[in-house]
Order: sequence, then structure tokens, then C-alpha cells
Amino acid sequence: MKDMMEYKGYYGSVHYSNDDEVFHGKLEFISALVNYEGDDVKGLKSAFEEAVDDYLYFCEEEGGTEKPFKGS
Repeated sequence: MKDMMEYKGYYGSVHYSNDDEVFHGKLEFISALVNYEGDDVKGLKSAFEEAVDDYLYFCEEEGGTEKPFKGS
């Protein structure tokens, strides 16, 4: 997928804000809103992976994970 990252079966968007000079994105194909950002590509990737891990931990604490859907 173009402009997307993948980690543990979850996908995240990749965007750049020229005004803020920051990379940002959100977890895609889930109903929850999970955002992340980084000052550079390496920071964005690290923040994305941390967001996925945090999301999975939260779901586990709440009683189950939500599998990502792709709309097909």
C-alpha cells in the first residue's frame, strides 16, 4: 500500500505537515482513533509501532482486540 506502514497486521497512514514540520498519521481500518507523530521518518515509524503496541495492550486490558478490516 502506498503511503502506509504495516506492523503486526495493523496499518498506519503517513502524512507530512509543512506548517508544523512534522510527520503524522493514524491507525487505519479500525474504529478507534489512534494518532501518532514524529519529527522524522525514523521517529514516525517508532511512534507508529508504539501506538500499535499501546492499542493492543489497551484492547487486551478491555477484553479483546479489534482486528483491522480492509473493507473488502
